[in-house]
Amino acid sequence: MAKTTRHNSDSQRGLTLVEEDFLDEFEDAVPPVPSAANLRAAEPGPRAQARTRRPLPPSPEDSGLEEEPFLRVRRRVPVRSGPLPSWTKHRWGKILLASLFLLALGLILFVVLAVRHFLDHDPRFEISSAASIQTMGNSELSRADLLSVFGSDIGRNIFFVPLGERAAQLESIPWVKHATVMRILPDQLRVSIVERTPVAFLRIGSRISLIDAEGVVLDMTPELMAKHHFDFPVITGIDPAIPLAMRAQRMQLYLHFLSALNSDSQHVIDQVSEIDLADPEDVRATFNYGGHELLLHFGYTNFAARYRNYASHIQTWEQLYPRLASIDLRYDDQVVLRMATPPAPPAKLDAKPASPAAHSHGRKAAHHKVRRVIRHAHPTHHATRRAR
Repeated sequence: MAKTTRHNSDSQRGLTLVEEDFLDEFEDAVPPVPSAANLRAAEPGPRAQARTRRPLPPSPEDSGLEEEPFLRVRRRVPVRSGPLPSWTKHRWGKILLASLFLLALGLILFVVLAVRHFLDHDPRFEISSAASIQTMGNSELSRADLLSVFGSDIGRNIFFVPLGERAAQLESIPWVKHATVMRILPDQLRVSIVERTPVAFLRIGSRISLIDAEGVVLDMTPELMAKHHFDFPVITGIDPAIPLAMRAQRMQLYLHFLSALNSDSQHVIDQVSEIDLADPEDVRATFNYGGHELLLHFGYTNFAARYRNYASHIQTWEQLYPRLASIDLRYDDQVVLRMATPPAPPAKLDAKPASPAAHSHGRKAAHHKVRRVIRHAHPTHHATRRAR
């Protein structure tokens, strides 16, 4: 069977191969289709012109066709060159580039050294006098106390003053809690401090000082006492030689004790004259009651409840035991009352001198005269001896 190639005028892409016999049979079965020219001639004027201008939509077969892979145009991908010009790839170019880098580095170093020399030696940056040092935050300390740290900086360049070292020297002063030193150009220093706040008197032997909440001992000068009227309890049992951390723990116990006693808003702490913190497991407070002093043992916890137990029974105890000197409140459901030792009668002038053995025996006898009386705060409960 012979095959012929016909060009399909309606197709817009490629060629179509059709068998001749198949076309003959197809033409016999299908009536002839008028050509596009005959259709345009048969239709009237404007409508025919509008139809001839309308583009024919592409056939689905043509729209799905794609270019063959070997017919596609391959695009060239541009290759980016490095940031350096091409002449730097050669030997002399590399030498020139290294020379330029060293020249720029030397220029920067020269500028830095020149600026530093100017700042270090220009007289406009020198601290001329103590008036160039500003002080802030000092209430208890005088300005002279702070300026004593900067005595060697008068006449020195402001950039040569070690700010961190000066701040540490200021904080070594007991009254200074925190210090900050900064430069104010061109020739000023600003010193700002935060002072400590005392919370109690501290008795060390026969000397009275102040102490803050962190256990730092503060000197109490006559000028300070004339300036302020402190109303604090006196604390004993804290040695300035013990580590600061231990002192801080005892001061926290003291503050907890004060807070518990003042929880009922009755200002009970006004009745306390002295607090002994020598034993961290037993806070001993001296109360003023009825014109004489009573020593109370509170332990290290339950301060408010133990004080209420004392306050509710103190009148009865005073009536029963006029020589009451000490009350131990540390035990559950009971208290321990201790009496004061009566004074010994004066010795007669004609009495023979006692032997050392008799003297020691007399001291032991006086020691045993201290009566120990136990009274239950709640009689219905059994007494226990667990201490808190």
